[in-house]
Amino acid sequence: MTTSRTRASIAVRSLVLTAAATALLASASVAVADQRGADPQTSSWGQDYGGAHQWRNGDRIGHNDWNNAQPVDYRAHHLRQPPDGYEWRESNGQYVLAAVATGVIASIILDDGH
Repeated sequence: MTTSRTRASIAVRSLVLTAAATALLASASVAVADQRGADPQTSSWGQDYGGAHQWRNGDRIGHNDWNNAQPVDYRAHHLRQPPDGYEWRESNGQYVLAAVATGVIASIILDDGH
């Protein structure tokens, strides 16, 4: 009787471990598929608005919006020198200082000429 209980207990444990391993592998496969579909260049960037958006400090500018915004010579526009890893762009009448790698906006200045 003890031997049949031991065998049943081992069988149940094996079944539970097999089910857990299967679920773990399935979730890992989904995670890998999600990572393959994400572009590492743009995955940390914000939503694109097509340039007609009024940005705010702390927003993440979209990668396409960033690429479509015009680079700005900070000296010619009397803007402060951007820190390393940041760049000024002009978007929809705003000078936007954002991180080149992530699009996180550090500063906004309205362009009086618009």
